[in-house]
Amino acid sequence: MAGGTGKLTALAIKAAKPGKHFDGGGLFLDVRPTGSRYWRMKYRFGGRENLLAFGVYPEVSLPEARERRDEARRLLRDGTNPAATRDASRDAQRRDVDGIFQAVAEAWLAMKKPEWAPETYRKAKYVVDTYLVPKLGKESIATLTSSQAVDAVEEIAEVAPSLASKARNFLTGIVTYAIRKRLREEGKLLSMKGIAPNRARGHIPAATDPKTVAELARAIDAYPTPVTRGALKLAMLTAMRPGIVASARWDEIDLEAAEWQVPGERMKTGHAHIVSLPTQAIAVLRSMLAYTEGQEYVFPPLARQNTPHLHRDALSRALRLMGFEGVVIPGVVVGQADHVVAETDEADDEQCGRPMQQLGDQTVGFAGVAYAHGESPSLAELARDTERSAPARGRRRGSLSSGSDRA
Repeated sequence: MAGGTGKLTALAIKAAKPGKHFDGGGLFLDVRPTGSRYWRMKYRFGGRENLLAFGVYPEVSLPEARERRDEARRLLRDGTNPAATRDASRDAQRRDVDGIFQAVAEAWLAMKKPEWAPETYRKAKYVVDTYLVPKLGKESIATLTSSQAVDAVEEIAEVAPSLASKARNFLTGIVTYAIRKRLREEGKLLSMKGIAPNRARGHIPAATDPKTVAELARAIDAYPTPVTRGALKLAMLTAMRPGIVASARWDEIDLEAAEWQVPGERMKTGHAHIVSLPTQAIAVLRSMLAYTEGQEYVFPPLARQNTPHLHRDALSRALRLMGFEGVVIPGVVVGQADHVVAETDEADDEQCGRPMQQLGDQTVGFAGVAYAHGESPSLAELARDTERSAPARGRRRGSLSSGSDRA
């Protein structure tokens, strides 16, 4: 290292050949064979040699490079490593630019996408874009408080209770990612314990007794909103998940062949499925042509919905309005015939096999009743038959439990 300072001049810099040209105090100009010129400073700290980068000449002038060297030497006299201070300053600048919640959330989603199933990613992106970004998007991830996060999750719980726990978990993931990327102070996690607890896993309560199933079928038949009514009917008749039904696409459906081909990326299992459509389902789909013929999605969004198709929460709301909250939820509206079909004398196994095998979650839907009857009754007619067949189900249940003919 040169003993003095101020050895370089503007003229000397312009004429400098490739190599290191020292100015003193550890500062030197590193001239590359390409002609590029970089300011560097050598120094020792803790017994080890270190190197600081001050920028590129002429963007950083000679006087400015000397100022940066002098500041670094003042830090050294105070026992501070200039590189640590530089890193802290750089992190602060990154937090200002990259640390806005929306940018961090987008980066987190991009990081998770390769390891998630397509449907998992779609749901996470929907929750982040629809609920978290509008509320927290402009906040700095470095200063985001637990109270801000709790307020956001509680607001979601008021309008979409089933998504609140997901939003809480996504928030935790986003903050953890920000800490790893040094956009937030180490160990500064959010405190959201007890907020929007996860719903109990296991059996989802469904209406399985014939009377309730029949009441549900009649209620759906009478529901006043045509689009929501159609989606509920299709869910009940095909045993498909409500989210899949609400986002059904016309290019997946062949009305003439009475088939619905759902691609694997839209199924929970990741496998493509062909759904056989009973006549009632075909009628539902044809009725939707008046709303969406020539468009991408079968079921259009309702007023004030910001999705390109009917939101699956519309089905949840419809069930609540019909008085089925806590008894039947959209995810298991299609699950009734798991009990109804398999236990009815009229529904032999071969006839019910086709709708059973078409499902990605291996449950059977109300469509099985239609196939078992060998005709296409309305939901109301199916409801009457379901009620009438209750004694037969009881007898068959007894015979099955005895194992006399199913050993």
